[in-house]
Amino acid sequence: MDDMDFPTPDVEVESVTPDELKARIDSGDEVTILDARMESDYDEWRIDGENVESINVPYFEFLEDEIDDDVLEQIPEDREITVLCAKGGASEFAAGALKERGYDVDHLEEGMNGWARIYEAVEVDRYDGPGTLLQYQRPSSGCLGYFVYNDGEAAVIDPLRSFTDRYLEDAAELDIDLTYAIDTHIHADHISGVRALADEGVEGAIPKASADRGATYADEMTLVEDGDEFAVGDVTIEAVFTPGHTTDMTSYLIGNSLLATGDGLFVESVARPDLEEGDDGAPEAASMLYESLQERVLTMPDDTLIGGAHFSDAAEPAEDGTYTAPVGQLEEEMDALTMDEDDFVELILSDMPPRPANYEDIISTNLGQQEATDDEAFELELGPNNCAASQESLAGD
Repeated sequence: MDDMDFPTPDVEVESVTPDELKARIDSGDEVTILDARMESDYDEWRIDGENVESINVPYFEFLEDEIDDDVLEQIPEDREITVLCAKGGASEFAAGALKERGYDVDHLEEGMNGWARIYEAVEVDRYDGPGTLLQYQRPSSGCLGYFVYNDGEAAVIDPLRSFTDRYLEDAAELDIDLTYAIDTHIHADHISGVRALADEGVEGAIPKASADRGATYADEMTLVEDGDEFAVGDVTIEAVFTPGHTTDMTSYLIGNSLLATGDGLFVESVARPDLEEGDDGAPEAASMLYESLQERVLTMPDDTLIGGAHFSDAAEPAEDGTYTAPVGQLEEEMDALTMDEDDFVELILSDMPPRPANYEDIISTNLGQQEATDDEAFELELGPNNCAASQESLAGD
């Protein structure tokens, strides 16, 4: 859509940066968004929120000199409207057409591509291990990562390739060395940053089981097995093998306080089991996931924090703004965690959402079996993550 050459509006249109829009949403301001992308793109992926009203009117409705009255009736006249599209071109044109008709409008710079570049670091206040633990949050896709530092050293878990420079800059600003870059598994929704950080001198680590899946770069990495430990100053990061979502899924217990569960367990759901072997392998993977949750995760002390690699629109942040929760609380709130194995498997197989966009290419890229430039990698991972089973079927009353 934004590759088209749109006429320059006859009126000046103000723009809003993605960070500014995010700040308005976070502050609780009522925000009205007119999404000018095609309906299929809008249905798959959009900006949502408790205080966000989202309207979809495709850009082509604004191309004629006379905009249809049925179109204009969908757009409120009594409030400010932020128009967005994929990359920022169509939204500026549509906003100009509306401003000429008296609407109070601005448009989002760089559109949804700009929104996808937001990456925030929030301190996990309830972490009570040594050092400091941050949770990285990417609101566009719900991706989460973890950055722990102590005594001049740091480690990042589940880094994203698109933000390689960010991790290095954050370490430099703190005047510490980024020592380790660690993946929980071969991801299906985003391009991993472990290899990019290894190219910058950081020690890269992946599960040994990822090598068994065919990771072509395994001999360049530290291969992690159950019980292995990394030392970051006085912080110990212990590998806890938790297969199910994938055969290589490995969680990491940070400072004996927070378990970074990758895509095994989230604060509002559990993993989907079909992204490695497809529908045929999903029942066996679901049983494997059940065993991992029951024997490796739910046996931890109730106050152990759970921090997944994703959050969904259904997730509520904790008081500190992070998507973390004590394992005891999740066991109380999530029916799926107290079922027997047969019911669990039946439940998570019954209502799985669509698979992540481009997941086959993303997996192949993360295995090193195909290449992607930085721009191609960024484009591949645009959209929702969809790595969890259906929240509707898994949440309790």
